[in-house]
Amino acid sequence: MTLDLSPGFGVYVHWPFCAAKCPYCDFNSHVRHQPVDQERFAAAFATELATMRRRTGAHEVTSIFLGGGTPSLMRPETVGAVLDAIAQNWTIAADAEITLEANPTSVEAERFRGYRAAGVNRVSLGVQALNDKDLRFLGRMHSVSEALHAIGLAREIFPRLSFDLIYARPGQTPEAWTAELEQAIGYAVDHLSLYQLTIEEGTRFHALYHAGKFQIPDGDHAADLYAATQEITAARGLPAYEISNHARPGAESRHNLTYWRYGEYVGVGPGAHGRFLEDGTRIVTIAEKHPETWAGLVEAQGHGIVDGEVLSRSEEADEFLLMGLRLAEGIDLARYEMLSGKTLSGRYLSRLQQDGLVAPIGNSRLRATPQGMIVLDAVVADLAR
Repeated sequence: MTLDLSPGFGVYVHWPFCAAKCPYCDFNSHVRHQPVDQERFAAAFATELATMRRRTGAHEVTSIFLGGGTPSLMRPETVGAVLDAIAQNWTIAADAEITLEANPTSVEAERFRGYRAAGVNRVSLGVQALNDKDLRFLGRMHSVSEALHAIGLAREIFPRLSFDLIYARPGQTPEAWTAELEQAIGYAVDHLSLYQLTIEEGTRFHALYHAGKFQIPDGDHAADLYAATQEITAARGLPAYEISNHARPGAESRHNLTYWRYGEYVGVGPGAHGRFLEDGTRIVTIAEKHPETWAGLVEAQGHGIVDGEVLSRSEEADEFLLMGLRLAEGIDLARYEMLSGKTLSGRYLSRLQQDGLVAPIGNSRLRATPQGMIVLDAVVADLAR
């Protein structure tokens, strides 16, 4: 059977609201202490989607991703209205992947059947840790027991399930992470997203970390945790198909593959980004971040886009390298040459191969090795010369 490596066409919808702001999070998320006007935001999504349809033209949508923020704070009726609006503008493939991010609190888990009825067929749970002490440190509002309840309910209701864990937490040993990861694999249906804790500027963790309130594993310790992650997931049938994402074969996130394979996608909602071809040129769109300001812009002009750019040929090629080399499947060399108008530098390619950082796949593809994945930015910088 031939592996389908087509990037597809995706739609990303950003729901920007959260019940609380996690101290590590630098995503565009906002806490509102009064109920959100969901009808207003659903109508704004529909308006912006129609504007994007005029810009992209006709496409078959292969994936939809409802991200945030906390999309599981949406009522199922709101999710249904958004999915209906997408279907009114493009054709949705019969086997389209439709993902909703959810937090595993008991209140949100009770909505799962409503999301499934609305058309969601994949849920991504923000579990983040499987011990209560670290959940509190990470600012999560759920307990381990609530997370396990949500996982069990999701396995019953949705055809596909993923959940996230954050590792390289303060004081975390390889032995402790190994035990936690083995436990997680026992619960996961087909997909895990495993991220190292990073300290992002502008977050509460950034201030606490630089004030010396906690420490995270150093580079060597983090590398050991990463190596253990790769070894354990591969042995348990969920190998890495991307730096931080692991799946049983065939259960990879189609929406994220659209990003990494450098496909086209529309982004709607506060702070959402899009990348698609308009008149043969790749366009970047960036929406206003503040939710109510975004909604006002959409109501006034049909969209909330406040920034963006037209990518040059060399910028497209660089992005293609940076995204595609995150994948175990690597990049299509012919597509790189088509985008860039040149071949990869033989001198730098040879050196990277000798250093064990990249490797060919047959005669047509190139991938980063596990060692290359750890220093991927430097690998891409050399290849793009």
